[in-house]
Amino acid sequence: MSHAQESTQYPPLPALPAHVGIIMDGNGRWARKRGLPRLAGHRAGVENLRQVLRSAVELGVPIVTLYAFSTENWHRPPDEVRGLLRILNDALDKEVGELHKNGVQLRHLGDLSPLSPHLKARIQDAVALTRDNDRIIANIAFNYGGRQEIVAAVRRIVRQNIPPDTIDEALISDHLYTAGQPDVDLVIRTSGEMRVSNFMIWQGAYAEYYMTPKLWPDFDKDEFYRALEAFSQRDRRYGGLNS
Repeated sequence: MSHAQESTQYPPLPALPAHVGIIMDGNGRWARKRGLPRLAGHRAGVENLRQVLRSAVELGVPIVTLYAFSTENWHRPPDEVRGLLRILNDALDKEVGELHKNGVQLRHLGDLSPLSPHLKARIQDAVALTRDNDRIIANIAFNYGGRQEIVAAVRRIVRQNIPPDTIDEALISDHLYTAGQPDVDLVIRTSGEMRVSNFMIWQGAYAEYYMTPKLWPDFDKDEFYRALEAFSQRDRRYGGLNS
């Protein structure tokens, strides 16, 4: 993830998000437009991750959360689900070493329990290998759902016998998968769809949203910059009024 000199072509922005979430949508449509099977679109989407993380570093975004596989995606055709799991396994083979070399700290958001022991261990190993990297944090939301995350947090709180009167927003935040990270400031959704799809519904309570018709494999640094530029122009009031 070098090529930092490319950033000089982009004017500096007055405000940048500390945490960007990306709903990576449109892989299947990208493949269909080219007469390819859907899994070819998913592979192209994985290939694009490298470019987007490089762009985030160059544009000054310290945390990116990538919505890779939702808790609802298990309802897709079995062949597609098996293909997606193979793609994840291949990506761990091909990408983790390079990401580690380039200072990316990988974190997993979601529930690993439905995965095979082999794949679960591979993910945990990637997280452990990159734990001390500090160039950018890349949260990979795999088997993730916003409602499932909140349910899991509540269960952890109940198991700790925490008195109900002491439960507040900060405590719940501390039991989410993103504990210790700032809430997401900007959520980008590719492919032109206009919905949240169960993504970071707690952390995104006051996020700004940017929808682009670009399909995920075509989402490039120019489009990333346009999203950040739009964010920098938003008037964030958090339910109040700015003077």
